[in-house]
Amino acid sequence: MKTRTLLTLALACGLAIMLAGAVFLFQLTTQDELAEPVPIGEQVRVGDMMVSVTAASEQGDGRLAITIEIGGTVDEQPADEFRLIASGRALSVLDTTCPPAESDVQACIVSFDVSEADGVSRVLFYERGEDRARWVLG
Repeated sequence: MKTRTLLTLALACGLAIMLAGAVFLFQLTTQDELAEPVPIGEQVRVGDMMVSVTAASEQGDGRLAITIEIGGTVDEQPADEFRLIASGRALSVLDTTCPPAESDVQACIVSFDVSEADGVSRVLFYERGEDRARWVLG
C-alpha cells in the first residue's frame, strides 16, 4: 500500500472516533437525571399503583423484611415488581404477605434474602410500566 492511502485511512478512522465521541457526549447530556429517593413513609404513585414503604428491618436469618402499603388498582401479584439492590446485587422478592391488590391501599410485607450480600447498602425499586420509584433503606 502507498503511504498516502494509509494516511487517508488513518484520518478517516480518527474522524469516525471523534464522531462517535460526539454522539456519546450528546447522549450523556440529554439523559434524564436520577430521581430523588422517596422518603420512608411517604406515599407515591408508580404507574397506576399507590405505594409507600413504612419500615424495613433485617432479620437474624438473613432476610430483609420491608413493610409496605400498596393499592390503587387490581393486580394479582402486586409485589412482583419490587427489586432490591444489596451491595451491588439485584435481588428479587423472596416471599410476600401481599394479597392481590385492590383499589384500597393495604399493608403487607415483602421479604428479600440478603444473607449473601456484603455491606449494608440497600436500595429498593418498584417499577410499573415506564414509572419507577426508589427508596434508600441503608
